[in-house]
Amino acid sequence: MYKLLEGLSIVECASFVAAPSAGLYLSQLGASVTRIDHAEGGPDYRRWPVADSGESFYWEGLNRGKKSVAVNVRDKAGRCLIQDLITAPGEGAGILVTNYPCDGFLSHEVLAKKRPDLITVRIMGTADGQPAVDYTVNSAIGLPFMTGPEALGDEPVNHVLPAWDLLAGSYAAFVLMAAINHRERTGEGQEIRVPLADIAIAALGNLGQIAEVLQSGHDRPRIGNDLFGAFGRDFATADGRRMMIVALTQRQWTALVETLGLTEKVAELEARLSVDLATSESVRYQYRKEINPLIAGRVCRFTLEELGANLSRAGGCWGAYNSLHEAVTQTQTVRGNPIFEEIDNVSGWRYPVAGAPATLPALQRGKPQSARSLGADTFSVLQDRLGLSASECDALKAKGIAGRAQV
Repeated sequence: MYKLLEGLSIVECASFVAAPSAGLYLSQLGASVTRIDHAEGGPDYRRWPVADSGESFYWEGLNRGKKSVAVNVRDKAGRCLIQDLITAPGEGAGILVTNYPCDGFLSHEVLAKKRPDLITVRIMGTADGQPAVDYTVNSAIGLPFMTGPEALGDEPVNHVLPAWDLLAGSYAAFVLMAAINHRERTGEGQEIRVPLADIAIAALGNLGQIAEVLQSGHDRPRIGNDLFGAFGRDFATADGRRMMIVALTQRQWTALVETLGLTEKVAELEARLSVDLATSESVRYQYRKEINPLIAGRVCRFTLEELGANLSRAGGCWGAYNSLHEAVTQTQTVRGNPIFEEIDNVSGWRYPVAGAPATLPALQRGKPQSARSLGADTFSVLQDRLGLSASECDALKAKGIAGRAQV
């Protein structure tokens, strides 16, 4: 936690990954983020992975540090209450992050009538408003046909990381800060739409893949675990482990060759092929089928610890293959990492959680915050933001308009 965004008050009406991750990042940098859910919990409230108690590790992970307000979204009075919270007065307020549809009670046009300088960041599936999620976006742009070994033929391979969701959440937080800067200079609010599908295809374009396929006239083939356009792949060590070795730069390549004692063998290969493998990553990629057996034949003589230490000393680039359990329990990825701290969570489990992934050396890092239980802040937020009295809050609770539903 840092306090860089202290003074900003953001309302989040969203579920799943992209929009809640934007709210999480903003909260970790000091913004006050209030998540509004349906009184019974949103569609992601019990989403896997879950604790033995049934509480969602997923939900509490994406909602750390946020206030939690529960409102009966199906009730007209509840929807009006949400609109009032979003458009409440205040210099740093009037900011909405959502993945609700463009029309309806959370449309920007409807809300801006109550607060003209409102900023709405709306994460969408596609630009025309059609639903889409990470898996459907990824399948539409061809990546499952580039993933995996060549032997799979035309069988698609889905990845397990919601990359476009996470990238869309990060971009939404970034573009929101640009809109806030614009409002501070001009007084103007606006709606910003961030379609998941556009994030994905723009990213491929930025990486040169659109130009590549248009120039070549065909799709990029599957290459298994080889690194496209450079030298890198997995190799087995003497102790049955696997390590990813990458040589993007001349220094990394030289470190690898010298560490493995392959200087003469590589020189012979270069002479036979009439190439210089040290100075060009693309040449190393082109001749990977000749290089890989040389590297594999030497890597297998070392244990992972031995070779890793030697490569590190020489300036090489490598990484061990770990299961997530191994990474969490046996390495410094979590334990000893200053972005993590062990805290109690609403699931009832105490475990290490991450604060802001960025480190600001000039500022003191605050302790990561846990998520709040569903609806825990409903009435304190209504009193603070809307000036409602205790009796007015009691009436909303009695009518089932605000507060967590008893289910």
